[in-house]
Amino acid sequence: MSISDDLSPSGAAAGQGAAIRFEAVSKSYSKPGGGRFDALSEVSLDVTPGTITGIIGRSGAGKSTLLRMVNGLEVPSSGRVIVAGHDVGAARGGALRAIRRDVGMIFQHFNLLASRTVRDNIALPLEVAGVPKAQIKPRVAELIERVGLGVQADRYPAELSGGQKQRVGIARALATNPKVLLSDEATSALDPETTQTVLQLLRDINRDLGLTVLLITHEMAVVRDIASHVAVIDGGRIVEAGETYDVFVRPQHPTTRSFLSGVTGVTLPDFVASRLHETAGSEEVIRVTFAGQHATDPMLALLGRDLGISVNILAGAVEEISGRPFGNLLVSLPAQRGAEARAYLERHNLTTEVLGYVG
Repeated sequence: MSISDDLSPSGAAAGQGAAIRFEAVSKSYSKPGGGRFDALSEVSLDVTPGTITGIIGRSGAGKSTLLRMVNGLEVPSSGRVIVAGHDVGAARGGALRAIRRDVGMIFQHFNLLASRTVRDNIALPLEVAGVPKAQIKPRVAELIERVGLGVQADRYPAELSGGQKQRVGIARALATNPKVLLSDEATSALDPETTQTVLQLLRDINRDLGLTVLLITHEMAVVRDIASHVAVIDGGRIVEAGETYDVFVRPQHPTTRSFLSGVTGVTLPDFVASRLHETAGSEEVIRVTFAGQHATDPMLALLGRDLGISVNILAGAVEEISGRPFGNLLVSLPAQRGAEARAYLERHNLTTEVLGYVG
Protein backbone atom coordinates (compact mmCIF):
# COMPACT_ATOMS: atom_id res chain seq x y z
CA MET A 1 0.00 0.00 0.00
CA SER A 2 2.60 2.55 -1.06
CA ILE A 3 2.41 5.66 -3.16
CA SER A 4 2.25 4.68 -6.81
CA ASP A 5 5.09 5.32 -9.26
CA ASP A 6 3.00 7.50 -11.58
CA LEU A 7 3.68 10.68 -9.64
CA SER A 8 5.93 13.16 -11.37
CA PRO A 9 9.68 12.97 -10.64
CA SER A 10 9.73 16.66 -9.84
CA GLY A 11 7.12 16.14 -7.14
CA ALA A 12 8.96 13.15 -5.71
CA ALA A 13 12.18 15.09 -5.45
CA ALA A 14 10.64 17.85 -3.36
CA GLY A 15 10.30 17.86 0.40
CA GLN A 16 12.88 15.14 1.08
CA GLY A 17 13.76 14.91 4.78
CA ALA A 18 10.30 15.94 6.01
CA ALA A 19 7.37 13.58 6.38
CA ILE A 20 5.08 16.53 5.68
CA ARG A 21 6.16 19.89 4.35
CA PHE A 22 4.01 22.99 4.01
CA GLU A 23 5.67 25.42 1.60
CA ALA A 24 4.26 28.97 1.78
CA VAL A 25 0.72 27.59 1.81
CA SER A 26 -2.19 30.02 1.49
CA LYS A 27 -5.90 29.28 1.19
CA SER A 28 -8.62 31.78 0.30
CA TYR A 29 -12.38 31.38 -0.04
CA SER A 30 -14.94 33.55 -1.79
CA LYS A 31 -17.42 35.28 0.52
CA PRO A 32 -21.13 34.97 -0.36
CA GLY A 33 -21.50 38.74 -0.63
CA GLY A 34 -18.27 39.22 -2.56
CA GLY A 35 -14.64 39.53 -1.59
CA ARG A 36 -12.25 36.91 -0.24
CA PHE A 37 -11.55 35.33 3.13
CA ASP A 38 -7.99 34.22 3.85
CA ALA A 39 -8.07 31.04 5.94
CA LEU A 40 -4.30 30.50 5.67
CA SER A 41 -1.49 32.91 4.80
CA GLU A 42 2.02 31.83 3.79
CA VAL A 43 2.23 28.85 6.15
CA SER A 44 5.60 27.08 6.07
CA LEU A 45 6.25 24.13 8.36
CA ASP A 46 8.24 20.89 8.27
CA VAL A 47 6.99 17.84 10.18
CA THR A 48 9.87 15.54 11.11
CA PRO A 49 9.41 11.84 10.32
CA GLY A 50 8.44 9.68 13.28
CA THR A 51 7.40 12.57 15.51
CA ILE A 52 4.10 13.53 17.08
CA THR A 53 3.51 17.13 16.08
CA GLY A 54 0.63 19.18 17.42
CA ILE A 55 -0.92 22.17 15.69
CA ILE A 56 -2.82 24.22 18.22
CA GLY A 57 -5.12 27.15 17.61
CA ARG A 58 -8.48 28.60 18.51
CA SER A 59 -11.62 27.94 16.49
CA GLY A 60 -11.30 29.58 13.09
CA ALA A 61 -7.51 29.86 13.27
CA GLY A 62 -7.09 27.68 10.17
CA LYS A 63 -5.81 24.44 11.71
CA SER A 64 -8.50 22.17 10.23
CA THR A 65 -7.97 23.67 6.77
CA LEU A 66 -4.25 22.98 7.09
CA LEU A 67 -4.81 19.39 8.17
CA ARG A 68 -7.23 18.65 5.33
CA MET A 69 -4.59 19.67 2.81
CA VAL A 70 -2.40 16.72 3.81
CA ASN A 71 -4.81 14.21 2.26
CA GLY A 72 -6.06 16.45 -0.51
CA LEU A 73 -9.48 17.26 0.95
CA GLU A 74 -8.46 20.91 0.52
CA VAL A 75 -6.13 22.29 -2.16
CA PRO A 76 -3.91 25.34 -1.52
CA SER A 77 -4.69 28.57 -3.35
CA SER A 78 -0.92 28.98 -3.50
CA GLY A 79 2.07 27.10 -2.16
CA ARG A 80 2.54 23.34 -1.89
CA VAL A 81 1.90 20.52 0.56
CA ILE A 82 4.45 17.72 0.22
CA VAL A 83 3.80 14.29 1.77
CA ALA A 84 6.56 11.68 1.59
CA GLY A 85 8.11 13.65 -1.26
CA HIS A 86 4.92 14.04 -3.32
CA ASP A 87 2.95 17.19 -4.05
CA VAL A 88 -0.58 16.46 -2.82
CA GLY A 89 -2.22 19.41 -4.56
CA ALA A 90 -0.80 18.39 -7.94
CA ALA A 91 -1.89 14.73 -7.66
CA ARG A 92 -4.98 13.52 -9.49
CA GLY A 93 -6.90 10.28 -9.91
CA GLY A 94 -4.98 7.16 -8.94
CA ALA A 95 -2.00 9.16 -7.71
CA LEU A 96 -4.18 11.05 -5.22
CA ARG A 97 -5.88 7.83 -4.09
CA ALA A 98 -2.47 6.30 -3.47
CA ILE A 99 -1.42 9.28 -1.34
CA ARG A 100 -4.63 9.02 0.67
CA ARG A 101 -3.90 5.36 1.43
CA ASP A 102 -0.62 6.52 2.95
CA VAL A 103 -2.42 9.09 5.12
CA GLY A 104 -4.70 7.75 7.88
CA MET A 105 -7.33 10.07 9.37
CA ILE A 106 -8.90 10.04 12.86
CA PHE A 107 -12.02 12.19 13.13
CA GLN A 108 -13.43 14.15 16.06
CA HIS A 109 -16.89 12.60 15.79
CA PHE A 110 -15.72 9.08 14.85
CA ASN A 111 -17.54 8.90 11.45
CA LEU A 112 -18.42 5.21 11.91
CA LEU A 113 -21.08 3.48 9.83
CA ALA A 114 -23.97 2.60 12.14
CA SER A 115 -24.94 -0.46 10.08
CA ARG A 116 -21.47 -2.02 10.33
CA THR A 117 -19.89 -3.83 13.27
CA VAL A 118 -16.53 -2.85 14.73
CA ARG A 119 -14.89 -5.49 12.57
CA ASP A 120 -16.63 -4.29 9.40
CA ASN A 121 -15.93 -0.60 10.05
CA ILE A 122 -12.22 -1.36 10.34
CA ALA A 123 -12.33 -3.45 7.16
CA LEU A 124 -13.95 -0.69 5.07
CA PRO A 125 -10.76 1.11 3.84
CA LEU A 126 -9.28 -2.24 2.82
CA GLU A 127 -12.42 -3.12 0.87
CA VAL A 128 -12.35 0.25 -0.88
CA ALA A 129 -8.68 -0.29 -1.74
CA GLY A 130 -9.52 -3.63 -3.35
CA VAL A 131 -7.56 -5.78 -0.89
CA PRO A 132 -8.50 -9.49 -1.25
CA LYS A 133 -10.86 -10.78 1.47
CA ALA A 134 -8.33 -13.42 2.49
CA GLN A 135 -5.93 -10.62 3.47
CA ILE A 136 -8.53 -8.40 5.10
CA LYS A 137 -9.57 -10.81 7.84
CA PRO A 138 -6.14 -11.28 9.50
CA ARG A 139 -5.34 -7.56 9.13
CA VAL A 140 -8.57 -6.57 10.88
CA ALA A 141 -7.95 -9.11 13.65
CA GLU A 142 -4.47 -7.65 14.16
CA LEU A 143 -5.85 -4.11 14.43
CA ILE A 144 -8.64 -5.10 16.81
CA GLU A 145 -6.00 -6.61 19.08
CA ARG A 146 -3.81 -3.52 18.86
CA VAL A 147 -6.58 -1.14 19.96
CA GLY A 148 -7.94 -3.50 22.63
CA LEU A 149 -11.42 -4.16 21.24
CA GLY A 150 -11.48 -7.95 21.08
CA VAL A 151 -14.63 -8.20 23.22
CA GLN A 152 -16.42 -5.53 21.13
CA ALA A 153 -15.41 -6.83 17.66
CA ASP A 154 -18.95 -7.82 16.62
CA ARG A 155 -20.79 -4.94 18.27
CA TYR A 156 -22.30 -1.97 16.46
CA PRO A 157 -21.35 1.69 17.12
CA ALA A 158 -24.53 2.31 19.12
CA GLU A 159 -23.31 -0.29 21.62
CA LEU A 160 -19.94 1.39 22.18
CA SER A 161 -18.70 4.13 24.49
CA GLY A 162 -17.07 7.26 23.08
CA GLY A 163 -13.61 5.95 23.83
CA GLN A 164 -14.35 2.62 22.17
CA LYS A 165 -15.71 4.40 19.08
CA GLN A 166 -12.51 6.40 18.83
CA ARG A 167 -10.45 3.22 19.12
CA VAL A 168 -12.39 1.87 16.14
CA GLY A 169 -11.59 5.09 14.31
CA ILE A 170 -7.90 4.69 15.09
CA ALA A 171 -7.86 1.06 13.94
CA ARG A 172 -9.65 2.04 10.72
CA ALA A 173 -7.09 4.82 10.12
CA LEU A 174 -4.29 2.25 10.45
CA ALA A 175 -5.88 -0.31 8.14
CA THR A 176 -3.91 0.55 4.99
CA ASN A 177 -0.52 0.79 6.77
CA PRO A 178 -0.25 4.57 6.37
CA LYS A 179 2.99 6.51 6.69
CA VAL A 180 1.23 9.48 8.30
CA LEU A 181 -1.61 9.57 10.84
CA LEU A 182 -3.78 12.68 11.08
CA SER A 183 -5.82 13.41 14.19
CA ASP A 184 -8.62 15.97 13.85
CA GLU A 185 -9.49 16.98 17.45
CA ALA A 186 -9.68 13.25 18.20
CA THR A 187 -10.10 13.67 21.97
CA SER A 188 -12.24 16.81 22.22
CA ALA A 189 -15.49 14.83 22.52
CA LEU A 190 -14.10 12.55 25.26
CA ASP A 191 -13.97 12.84 29.04
CA PRO A 192 -10.55 13.46 30.65
CA GLU A 193 -9.93 9.84 31.71
CA THR A 194 -10.84 8.46 28.28
CA THR A 195 -8.73 11.17 26.65
CA GLN A 196 -5.67 9.89 28.49
CA THR A 197 -6.24 6.30 27.35
CA VAL A 198 -6.62 7.41 23.72
CA LEU A 199 -3.50 9.57 23.93
CA GLN A 200 -1.58 6.64 25.38
CA LEU A 201 -2.74 4.49 22.46
CA LEU A 202 -1.49 7.11 19.99
CA ARG A 203 1.85 7.25 21.82
CA ASP A 204 2.15 3.47 21.61
CA ILE A 205 1.33 3.48 17.89
CA ASN A 206 3.89 6.21 17.24
CA ARG A 207 6.54 4.28 19.17
CA ASP A 208 5.76 0.79 17.86
CA LEU A 209 5.09 1.62 14.22
CA GLY A 210 7.29 4.69 13.77
CA LEU A 211 4.32 6.57 12.31
CA THR A 212 4.43 10.32 11.90
CA VAL A 213 1.43 11.74 13.78
CA LEU A 214 0.06 15.20 13.01
CA LEU A 215 -2.73 16.29 15.32
CA ILE A 216 -4.75 19.45 15.63
CA THR A 217 -6.25 20.57 18.89
CA HIS A 218 -7.35 23.60 20.86
CA GLU A 219 -6.14 22.00 24.11
CA MET A 220 -2.57 22.73 25.19
CA ALA A 221 -2.84 19.85 27.69
CA VAL A 222 -3.06 17.42 24.76
CA VAL A 223 0.09 18.94 23.25
CA ARG A 224 1.86 18.72 26.60
CA ASP A 225 0.91 15.09 27.12
CA ILE A 226 1.72 13.67 23.69
CA ALA A 227 3.49 15.97 21.22
CA SER A 228 7.25 16.20 20.78
CA HIS A 229 6.82 19.24 18.52
CA VAL A 230 4.20 21.98 18.34
CA ALA A 231 3.14 24.76 16.00
CA VAL A 232 0.83 27.55 17.16
CA ILE A 233 -1.50 28.96 14.51
CA ASP A 234 -3.34 32.24 14.85
CA GLY A 235 -5.27 34.09 12.16
CA GLY A 236 -4.14 31.67 9.47
CA ARG A 237 -0.43 32.07 10.26
CA ILE A 238 2.08 29.99 12.20
CA VAL A 239 3.15 32.36 14.97
CA GLU A 240 5.43 29.98 16.86
CA ALA A 241 6.86 26.50 16.30
CA GLY A 242 9.49 24.20 17.76
CA GLU A 243 10.04 21.38 20.19
CA THR A 244 7.23 21.27 22.72
CA TYR A 245 9.55 21.61 25.69
CA ASP A 246 11.26 24.71 24.28
CA VAL A 247 7.93 26.37 23.43
CA PHE A 248 6.58 25.67 26.92
CA VAL A 249 9.71 26.97 28.61
CA ARG A 250 10.15 30.11 26.49
CA PRO A 251 6.90 31.07 24.75
CA GLN A 252 7.45 34.05 22.48
CA HIS A 253 3.99 34.92 21.14
CA PRO A 254 1.01 36.23 23.18
CA THR A 255 -1.25 33.51 21.73
CA THR A 256 1.13 30.81 22.98
CA ARG A 257 1.29 32.40 26.39
CA SER A 258 -2.48 32.52 26.53
CA PHE A 259 -2.73 28.79 25.83
CA LEU A 260 -0.04 28.01 28.38
CA SER A 261 -1.71 30.00 31.14
CA GLY A 262 -4.70 27.69 30.83
CA VAL A 263 -2.80 24.40 30.84
CA THR A 264 -0.35 25.08 33.65
CA GLY A 265 -2.92 26.69 35.91
CA VAL A 266 -0.40 29.46 36.58
CA THR A 267 -2.47 32.60 36.68
CA LEU A 268 -2.38 35.42 39.15
CA PRO A 269 -4.99 35.30 41.91
CA ASP A 270 -7.73 37.84 41.28
CA PHE A 271 -6.85 39.89 44.34
CA VAL A 272 -3.34 40.42 42.88
CA ALA A 273 -4.32 40.75 39.21
CA SER A 274 -6.84 43.49 40.02
CA ARG A 275 -4.09 45.59 41.65
CA LEU A 276 -1.37 44.94 39.08
CA HIS A 277 -0.04 47.98 37.16
CA GLU A 278 2.91 48.78 34.92
CA THR A 279 4.44 51.61 36.92
CA ALA A 280 6.83 50.96 39.77
CA GLY A 281 5.38 49.98 43.14
CA SER A 282 6.66 48.52 46.36
CA GLU A 283 6.38 44.91 45.12
CA GLU A 284 7.51 43.52 41.77
CA VAL A 285 5.53 40.56 40.39
CA ILE A 286 7.53 38.18 38.20
CA ARG A 287 7.15 34.85 36.46
CA VAL A 288 9.98 32.39 37.07
CA THR A 289 10.30 29.47 34.67
CA PHE A 290 12.19 26.47 36.01
CA ALA A 291 13.76 24.21 33.39
CA GLY A 292 16.92 22.32 32.62
CA GLN A 293 19.36 21.14 35.27
CA HIS A 294 18.04 23.54 37.92
CA ALA A 295 14.36 22.71 37.37
CA THR A 296 14.05 20.87 40.68
CA ASP A 297 16.49 22.97 42.72
CA PRO A 298 15.11 25.09 45.62
CA MET A 299 16.15 28.30 43.89
CA LEU A 300 13.86 30.62 45.83
CA ALA A 301 15.24 29.29 49.10
CA LEU A 302 18.76 29.80 47.76
CA LEU A 303 17.81 33.33 46.71
CA GLY A 304 16.75 34.08 50.27
CA ARG A 305 19.87 32.46 51.73
CA ASP A 306 22.42 34.07 49.40
CA LEU A 307 20.90 37.52 48.91
CA GLY A 308 18.53 37.84 51.86
CA ILE A 309 15.58 38.61 49.55
CA SER A 310 12.19 37.43 50.77
CA VAL A 311 9.88 36.03 48.10
CA ASN A 312 6.13 35.57 48.27
CA ILE A 313 4.80 32.71 46.09
CA LEU A 314 1.48 33.67 44.45
CA ALA A 315 0.87 30.66 42.19
CA GLY A 316 2.79 27.78 40.72
CA ALA A 317 2.77 24.43 38.97
CA VAL A 318 5.28 21.73 38.07
CA GLU A 319 4.87 19.70 34.86
CA GLU A 320 6.73 17.01 32.98
CA ILE A 321 7.08 17.58 29.26
CA SER A 322 8.82 15.05 27.01
CA GLY A 323 10.18 13.41 30.14
CA ARG A 324 11.83 16.64 31.34
CA PRO A 325 10.79 18.73 34.37
CA PHE A 326 9.30 22.15 33.84
CA GLY A 327 7.78 24.54 36.35
CA ASN A 328 6.28 28.00 36.51
CA LEU A 329 6.05 30.19 39.59
CA LEU A 330 4.46 33.60 39.96
CA VAL A 331 6.09 35.46 42.83
CA SER A 332 6.33 38.92 44.32
CA LEU A 333 9.40 40.46 45.92
CA PRO A 334 10.63 43.91 46.96
CA ALA A 335 10.72 46.07 43.84
CA GLN A 336 13.96 47.81 44.80
CA ARG A 337 15.73 44.45 44.71
CA GLY A 338 13.90 43.05 41.67
CA ALA A 339 16.74 43.50 39.18
CA GLU A 340 19.21 41.89 41.60
CA ALA A 341 16.91 38.90 42.19
CA ARG A 342 16.22 38.38 38.49
CA ALA A 343 19.92 38.53 37.65
CA TYR A 344 20.63 35.88 40.32
CA LEU A 345 17.95 33.54 38.97
CA GLU A 346 19.04 34.03 35.37
CA ARG A 347 22.65 33.22 36.30
CA HIS A 348 21.26 29.82 37.29
CA ASN A 349 19.66 29.42 33.84
CA LEU A 350 16.12 30.20 34.95
CA THR A 351 13.92 32.52 32.90
CA THR A 352 12.22 35.52 34.47
CA GLU A 353 9.59 37.95 33.23
CA VAL A 354 8.29 41.07 34.98
CA LEU A 355 4.48 40.99 34.96
CA GLY A 356 3.95 44.30 36.78
CA TYR A 357 3.87 45.95 40.18
CA VAL A 358 1.57 46.18 43.18
CA GLY A 359 1.50 48.44 46.21
